[in-house]
Order: sequence, then C-alpha cells, then structure tokens
Amino acid sequence: MDHKNIALVLGGGGSAGNAWLIGIVAGLAEAGLDLTERADLVIGTSAGANAGLQLRSGVPPAELLARTLTPSPAQPAGQARPQPPQMDAVFEQMRSISAAATSAAELQRAMGQYGLESDARFAPDIAEKRRAMIAARNPVKDWPERAMVIVAVRADTGELATFDRDAGVDLLDATIAATALPGAGPTHEINGVRYISGGVRSADNADLAAGYTNVIVLSPFSLRTGPLPPGQFEGLRRPPGADLASEVAVLRRAGSHVEVVTPDDESRTAMGTNQMDPATRIPSARAGYEQGKREALRIKLV
Repeated sequence: MDHKNIALVLGGGGSAGNAWLIGIVAGLAEAGLDLTERADLVIGTSAGANAGLQLRSGVPPAELLARTLTPSPAQPAGQARPQPPQMDAVFEQMRSISAAATSAAELQRAMGQYGLESDARFAPDIAEKRRAMIAARNPVKDWPERAMVIVAVRADTGELATFDRDAGVDLLDATIAATALPGAGPTHEINGVRYISGGVRSADNADLAAGYTNVIVLSPFSLRTGPLPPGQFEGLRRPPGADLASEVAVLRRAGSHVEVVTPDDESRTAMGTNQMDPATRIPSARAGYEQGKREALRIKLV
C-alpha cells in the first residue's frame, strides 16, 4: 500500500507552466523542502505530467533547473513571441464551448467532441512527429517506481482517465494523451480509445489526491487574482464545483492539509502572454526558482 503522507499536484500551463513548476520545486528544495524525495504521490495534468516525469526521474532538483535554464539551439532565450493566430482561433472556440456548458460533464463531452472533429484538420504525419518530439524530451522511458498518476480525458465520452504504472499503458502514450489539447493537435489513441488533455476536466485535478495527509498544489493556471496580461488566455470557464478552490475545499473537509502555490507577480510577468511559447521557458524557470525559495518560508506540513 502506498504511503499517503504527501501528494504533489502539478497543474497544466504550457511551456511556461512546465518551467515554472521545475523552478518552484528547485527553489523549495534549495530552502530545504525537496519534494522530489518527499512526495509519496505525484499527480500530473498536461504540462504537469511532463514536469512530473522530470521530478520522478531521480535527477536532483538543482540539475533539473540547470537543464531547464540551458537555451535550446532551436529556441534561444529571448522575449516571448505573440500567440500564433491559429491558437487564437482554438482558444476562442474553447471559450465558446465553456461558456455554453452548464456542467462539468457537459464541458468535458463538448471539448472531446471538438477534439475529435478537429482531427481531420491535421496532416497524417502530425501524430508521429508529436510522438517523436515528446519521446525525445521525456527524461524516463518506463513508469517510475514511485507513485505517479497522469491525467487525461476520454474524447468520446468526456470521462476522466487516469494512468499509472499498473494501468497497462505505455508511459509515452499516457504522456501524449495527457497533453493533447483539443484543436491544437490531434487526439491520441490508446487501445482503440481516443484521449485529450486532463486539463479539460481540471487545470489541476487536485481532487485525485484525496486521502493524503498533506497535499501541495503547484498551479500555473488557477486561482489567479487581478488582471491578466493583454492577450493571455484565461483558461476554460469552470462550472461551479469544478475549479481549484472547490477541489481544495473538498480535500480540506476530508481532513487533508492543503498548500496551494500559484504564480506571483514576478512569475506571471515572466510567463508572458503566450504560455505555449518555448521562449518563456527560461524566464519562467528563473522566476519560479526565486518564488519557490520564498514559498518555502510559509509552506507547512503536518
């Protein structure tokens, strides 16, 4: 039976969110709270699935941060570019779908249908190119020994799908499914079923940490306060009860001690207006690292 002391929840947020998560964890570790060692469970949604694999790879947080801060030959460090026009159209459709949905289940079904309908727009080789890209950046090829859950959604029904080392699903397939944003790329097929990102159900899926004494939620995309930078996608509108605040309230009522970390002003500025842009990776990681050192002063475990 898994030890149920600390669950680490990693939310979605594109390239910027992934880097910010690594920075936060490295900053916490620098200040004495190494969650790569102490977390009994890691739950990863969308970009959080990629970050979770890094944190479960056995590589020390400081080295993970150093790798994240290393410029890519294809994408040197620099100012984030504007959101591509095709993503503006995708986000507009997502806004329309979420505005019309009257329940979480309806939102998930509609987003799954949008993903399936969008598949025809993508060239046949897109799926293989995406598979190769994700395989190249995955730090581990097999499921980690320590508990990890990757979150996706069935495109045909909108139902929650969770993958772990006992699910009989290849780690690479689980990661591709978890990051398949409807409309931005094709849905992903596993054993005859097509999947989309678990971020459609929740930006964080913190409720899946039920039963753990301590739950630490690192959320690049939830519980924002104040105005967003111009052009920044605000995320899906969540029906009542399907947002992070509601998930945290349920966990606390059940007895979990929950700590939530979201980007502070410096981190939000670093993440810019296009969180999908790889150019946001380095500034987001740096800002996350500095924020993580500060957050360590307030995070308490029971």
